[in-house]
Amino acid sequence: MPKFIWISLFLVWLGGKMTQRPAESATPADTARIDLCEVGNSVFQDGETIIYKLYYNWNFIWLAAGEVEFKVKEYPTYLKVSARGKTYPSYEWFFKVDDYFEAHLDKETLLPTLSIRDVHEGSYTRYDKVILDQKSHQVVYSWGPDKLDTKTSQKAVDGCMHDILSVIYTLRNVNVGSWQTNQQLPVNIFLDKESWQVAVTMVEKYEEKRVKGQGKAETHHLSPQLVSGSVFKEGDRMEIWVSADANHIPLLIESPVSVGSIKAVIKSWSNLKYPFELDKP
Repeated sequence: MPKFIWISLFLVWLGGKMTQRPAESATPADTARIDLCEVGNSVFQDGETIIYKLYYNWNFIWLAAGEVEFKVKEYPTYLKVSARGKTYPSYEWFFKVDDYFEAHLDKETLLPTLSIRDVHEGSYTRYDKVILDQKSHQVVYSWGPDKLDTKTSQKAVDGCMHDILSVIYTLRNVNVGSWQTNQQLPVNIFLDKESWQVAVTMVEKYEEKRVKGQGKAETHHLSPQLVSGSVFKEGDRMEIWVSADANHIPLLIESPVSVGSIKAVIKSWSNLKYPFELDKP
């Protein structure tokens, strides 16, 4: 099983959470005016928690591998968003994972000022800490096998920059209900000591999707472009179905990886800003 299997899931999230309640007065040209440097938040709130069940497909067999939990915590001067992914104990004999991601977001812009990634996957460990100065377009990043053994460097970046978690929560506030099929939005993200631009494509709007064990819902179907490397092959794309309501929750994510494929299915949610439920089968 490849390293970064859990990180690959988060990369799936990268472009997936792009939706907002439909705006009938909007036009396709609105997408060209989207400024991801200052989006603001009208979708999520303090205490929001969403849990997903993760599956790994190996030799045509879907294995329930673990869960990932996303949380929001509001502080006086910033928002802390976090995600922890862990394998089930019954799966750990095969490949044990305990990954943690955290970001501190500016309340006005949702841009990150701090990004932390603490990865434990089998025998592999990785710690990354990034401090982002959005005004001067500089990042200071530290990386190493753990937080006590890191190297530090600094780099200038072109314009504002997101991390994995900030772009998830920012894109939940973007209106894709006004998009045309095949329209795209570029996203800038700092990851693995580099800045990347990833395009997200609208596949289909208001598509009814059934979520295993939960029910069905009206969704927007999105497909983010991925960065090829040790996890993804050139041309790989993810498929993401996001609730077409006021909460903009990703309900189902499917993705190929270098060996097999992965799937995330929503399991539970609490403290959402707006009422939400799926239609039972």
